[in-house]
Amino acid sequence: MRPWFKYPMTRRLLLRAGALIGGSSVIRLAVGQAPDTAQYAPTGGHESHDGMITVGEVDNARNGFDPHEILTDWERGTVSRLPDGQVLREFDITASDKEIEIAPGMFFPAWTYNGRVPGPTLRATEGDRIRIRFVNGGSHTHSMHFHGIHPARMDGVPGAGDVPPGGVFVYEFDAFPFGCHLYHCHSIPLKRHIHKGLYGAFIVDPDPDRHPEQAEAARSRLLGSSENARWQEFVLVMNGFDTNFDEENEIYAVNSIAHAYFKRPIPVDRARPLRLYLINVTEFDPVNSLHLHANFFDYYDHGTTLTPTLRMVDTIMQCQAQRGILEFSFSDHEPGFYMFHAHQSEFAELGWMSLFDVREA
Repeated sequence: MRPWFKYPMTRRLLLRAGALIGGSSVIRLAVGQAPDTAQYAPTGGHESHDGMITVGEVDNARNGFDPHEILTDWERGTVSRLPDGQVLREFDITASDKEIEIAPGMFFPAWTYNGRVPGPTLRATEGDRIRIRFVNGGSHTHSMHFHGIHPARMDGVPGAGDVPPGGVFVYEFDAFPFGCHLYHCHSIPLKRHIHKGLYGAFIVDPDPDRHPEQAEAARSRLLGSSENARWQEFVLVMNGFDTNFDEENEIYAVNSIAHAYFKRPIPVDRARPLRLYLINVTEFDPVNSLHLHANFFDYYDHGTTLTPTLRMVDTIMQCQAQRGILEFSFSDHEPGFYMFHAHQSEFAELGWMSLFDVREA
């Protein structure tokens, strides 16, 4: 007997079918009825996005990580000084196989760094010596490839830092250039190792002493400085998950959990500026994007400059591994809930939809 349906049932086909029949139970197999979002808008004017938000809650405790903590969880390493006075930052990273819940009731067989996706956000200062002891506790060969400047033997590619299961490798290099970077596994097949979850943010703050002509701007990015303390900084890693391994993503998110920041909006102080470290590691789609509602931002492509590469834009597009820094303020806005999301509507419906909760201090 011939199958009644000619084409494979992909997530894109489900979305089209849902649109044709008015968003009925076919599409709600995945995304379901939205919670009451009237609570998010003091004026009661917020759109509910009925049928576009995942139903229920992810068990963050079982996952072992919370997407709200990932926003500001900077891993600074163990700090000491080398004999010549250079700052040394040492990190311990372990790769492991781990099932994670990416949407309520939807599980993904991930490969992780330190048990989370994305991996820990490593943060250093320009010129620091970075030393990472990498242990491969997973079932496949893995590595850590850093976007930045380093010796060839530290590149984290086959033949230069590729680590078999049970193996150990120490990566060591100086943190250059400053900016918003990332690291990821570079073992073969590359698309599988990245898509399965082996990636994380690598932020290098500028050293103000190296940039005397722009020292104030450099200090504002230097974690721990008084100038940096006035900023609200968040890291957002855009990712997707192919749950049935057909090379199409069924879930999209920032920091892995679908609609995490829509259900629990990110609280921000209206009086303090925001800085977002935005990184795209989405596999199987050529680009991802971020659109900010009711506001505009300055953008620093790759974060490697102290002056914006784009001014006054409200949407930015990134290919995989592209990243940048967004700076903006809500100081002239009324308190309320302000959206930010991918401006590929499909991505937003499947998990990449978020809110800032702008409040008075």
